[in-house]
Amino acid sequence: MSGGAEAAADGGLRCPWGLSTEDYLAYHDTEWGRPVHGDDALFERLCLEAFQSGLSWLTILRRREGFREAFAGFSIPAVAKFTDADRERLLADVGIIRNRAKIDATMANAKVLAGWRSGELDELIWSYAPDPATRPAPRTLGDVPAVTAESTALSKDLKKRGLRFIGPTTAYALMQACGLVDDHLADCVARGTEA
Repeated sequence: MSGGAEAAADGGLRCPWGLSTEDYLAYHDTEWGRPVHGDDALFERLCLEAFQSGLSWLTILRRREGFREAFAGFSIPAVAKFTDADRERLLADVGIIRNRAKIDATMANAKVLAGWRSGELDELIWSYAPDPATRPAPRTLGDVPAVTAESTALSKDLKKRGLRFIGPTTAYALMQACGLVDDHLADCVARGTEA
């Protein structure tokens, strides 16, 4: 069953991507695909997915604490107040990915989101969650899409509202990570679990 769920050391079946490192296994089993709510929590995931673009998720996962420290815990009001001096600090911070375009997008997105009412980001993102009844459980990794109509629409809506660095693929990765969709494989022990 190529691309299907595989047995982990504990004997339980998992999505194959979750078995390559202990970091991935812990993330797969306890976070990925579980519902995330709250503007700051979703802002963090939005930022991290943008930073991941073009890189391995493992690179981001292993630097997540560095990102949290560098970006004030991803507090939207705090990041919205970042200055040019903060930008220079971030560009010199070896604990994060020092990509100017991604840092600038994070700061600009925080400034946009600081003008939104409390809960608005959460409501907007979750309004694009598809009906689970319309999505059969993927049997193999090949059954998992990289982009969907919903992620394309979410990306367009966020861009229309002034957010940057959030294309349809990044939007779909966000939807997977934050539990808007459950893309754990059908035989995976983590499928259908919630935090």
